[in-house]
Amino acid sequence: MHSFNELCKKISHEIDSKDIRSRSRTEKEQKRFDYAVTHQLIELWKKHFTHHDHESSIQKNKNYYSSLQIYRDPNLTYRMAMQVFEGLQKLNLITVTKEGHYDRIKLEGNLTRYKATHELSELFNQIEGHPAISLKPHLDINTILLRDKVEGRRLLVSYEDDDDTNNWRKNLKDINSCFARYIIDLRLKDTEFTSLQERLLNDDDREPIDLSKKALVRIFINNSFKQGGRFYRGWWQNVPSEFRPYITINSKMTQECDYSQLNPNMIYALHNHELGSEDAYSRVLGPEHRDVVKEAFNAMLQSNTELKSKPSKLNLDEIGMSWTELRQSILNAHKPIKDLFFTGIGNRLQFEDSILAEDVMLHFSKMDYPALPVHDSFIIHHAFGSSGELEEAMRRAYYNRNGKDIGVSNEIIIYQTDNKNNNKSDETFDDILNPEPEYSQWSNRDDLWKKEKNSI
Repeated sequence: MHSFNELCKKISHEIDSKDIRSRSRTEKEQKRFDYAVTHQLIELWKKHFTHHDHESSIQKNKNYYSSLQIYRDPNLTYRMAMQVFEGLQKLNLITVTKEGHYDRIKLEGNLTRYKATHELSELFNQIEGHPAISLKPHLDINTILLRDKVEGRRLLVSYEDDDDTNNWRKNLKDINSCFARYIIDLRLKDTEFTSLQERLLNDDDREPIDLSKKALVRIFINNSFKQGGRFYRGWWQNVPSEFRPYITINSKMTQECDYSQLNPNMIYALHNHELGSEDAYSRVLGPEHRDVVKEAFNAMLQSNTELKSKPSKLNLDEIGMSWTELRQSILNAHKPIKDLFFTGIGNRLQFEDSILAEDVMLHFSKMDYPALPVHDSFIIHHAFGSSGELEEAMRRAYYNRNGKDIGVSNEIIIYQTDNKNNNKSDETFDDILNPEPEYSQWSNRDDLWKKEKNSI
């Protein structure tokens, strides 16, 4: 049994012993080499706890390590990254699953992909610890990301800091520091967790859950700090909605609250119109088709063209009308804002809801408690939900920004002893603190977390 740091030192020494160099590394070079070893092993260790077929990737383009310095890790250099990558292969600790390539004409390519061998997996199995508990986030990295479309591709672009970006980065550091002090987990049976990971591995739009990903970034788009700005990269945002009721914070039950009709409320408020009391989506085709209308409504706000064709993921089978008819029905039901559809204003609305999310998260981080964002909703310890503290914070954030009130819906999240048995939905705290053996992975992580807390 050894620690992760001890394993990194061991492997660093073994790579060195197989490497024949004409001269020894300088002290600075050795530090960068050791850093590159740790960096690559961290990624492999994380994948070890997601799924054995979950691959890592490496950037072999030398220019990547020197371009866009505001996003780059200054401790990670091309030369050391390649030396470690080659060294891990020589030690038979990793195997390349797909070689990378780059098409200079199409300006497209794929990164080299690789995964741990059985030998490295066995070494990981000997470590006492878990990445979600043992690894601490790098809180000083740049968490304010700006993207733009360049030749049809969404790419990071450079920018000059100003008061806004500096303040956003400081606030996010405070929020991430708070998150880092908690174990945010998913209480599923071992077999269900494995099944979920396999499902996500085969989903083109998602990745398997990496419980160590608790640090958020903000991503702005279209080369503008007034568009986008939402918070991303928290592992809970990657979980299918039906599994969110099983999220725990420090092994405690959680509750989720979301804003009611956030986009309609914001767009009406921003342009000094009254939304009225009737539900913005149900007023179009009735409550039975609310979900389809909501998806179409938001697509129409997001698009900067007239959307003559149906959005690809929109299913119209259940409503019995064409896209053209649904599109016109929405315009008719929302005449005060009909000229704002198809203008791309949805990106501005994302910026507005990101301001609200920052406000709510800061409110709770100052209380030293995480409020986990899922765009327009938050997951938090159930006591803050049942007491109304979360709802009040969300309403206050919206009022301070828009000068109007908004509804907030509560979803009380209760553990189920059997996730497929709806008759067992009122599990007690004793049940949670003394879980069945089917939940051994979750309870083992909880034990590791408590052991680490007690050792501090």
